[in-house]
Amino acid sequence: MKIFRFSPFSKSLILSAIAALGIAATSCGNDNEPVAPSPAPTPEKPDDPTHPTSDFARGADVSWLSELEDNGCKFYSNTGTPVECMELLKTECGIDAIRLRVWVNPANKYNSIADVMVKARRAAALGLRLMIDFHLSDNWADPGKQVVPAAWAGMTAAQMADAIKNHVNEMLSALKAENITPEWVQIGNETTPGMLHPMGEVKGDSAGEFPRFLNAGYDAVKAIFPDAQVIVHLDCGNNADTYRWFFDLMQKTNARYDMIGMSLYPIIEQGSGASWTVTTDNKAINDCIANIKALNTRYKKPVMICEIGFHHTQGADCSATLTKLMNEFSDGTILKGIFYWEPEAEPDNTGYHKGCFSNGRPTSALAPFKNL
Repeated sequence: MKIFRFSPFSKSLILSAIAALGIAATSCGNDNEPVAPSPAPTPEKPDDPTHPTSDFARGADVSWLSELEDNGCKFYSNTGTPVECMELLKTECGIDAIRLRVWVNPANKYNSIADVMVKARRAAALGLRLMIDFHLSDNWADPGKQVVPAAWAGMTAAQMADAIKNHVNEMLSALKAENITPEWVQIGNETTPGMLHPMGEVKGDSAGEFPRFLNAGYDAVKAIFPDAQVIVHLDCGNNADTYRWFFDLMQKTNARYDMIGMSLYPIIEQGSGASWTVTTDNKAINDCIANIKALNTRYKKPVMICEIGFHHTQGADCSATLTKLMNEFSDGTILKGIFYWEPEAEPDNTGYHKGCFSNGRPTSALAPFKNL
């Protein structure tokens, strides 16, 4: 993760603090209720060789959504009409896929299996594609924090592999029971250092128990949804050396997966106080493009940008970067899609500065998705 998004060691601490304080609402308290999502056919678009194929995922992670709504936040069309957030993302931003994180036993209801189902039903009703992101923790999992769920503490590696299978089975079985089929499933979130530490730590020449845990999740996914693409997701998509080290190790240890996932937050923070500025790291973007191509060549796996984000003031930079990425991979064979991380989040409602809404309305950041 880049500096201005929460650093690997600070993100989990900051988000935990936000959760402890409660979420203050922006665009909250309006008496108008959002319009319930109503499925609408997506108009067909003519073939355009300068843009990705139609199955290129134009996604958004909106896992915060139910918590924001419970705290009174509302979302609006450009004309000021209250609209349910996923429907707004679909109709005004061109989003066609939703990513939802799953926690094992969260301290409150959010990101539990039951909470994920609430959001998954709404996505399905709108005809949106679905990615499920298993953090395999009770809270945020990222490069600075890969904590074993409390209920799994003290387990052997074999027992923990079974616990992973059971957890994945429970979530996916709930989806299957309601005829909701995820296209992609992440086993672990930003697992550059592995997951479920210390047993699942990946470090140096050792993959620890990570391959066993990954394969347990992989098998559980395929048992329920054989066609779902299983993703291994790392941070810092511009860091080619890290990806080569990690996936070489996965190759040596017979880890099973279908797709390489990455995060990219090309933000540079400069100065402080009145002189503070934020700029886009274009080198990181170019390095990420080169890395995507190299990974596909070396491992014969497609790639998904599972998370991307810009400062909320950088709508034009975000739009330009999305356009560049989509045009660079226009045949849709290498890069399979891009998911913006929590576009609906605003500084006043989450403390997070990399959403792309303002006062409950989408900015122009995601315009390239709609124009695809």
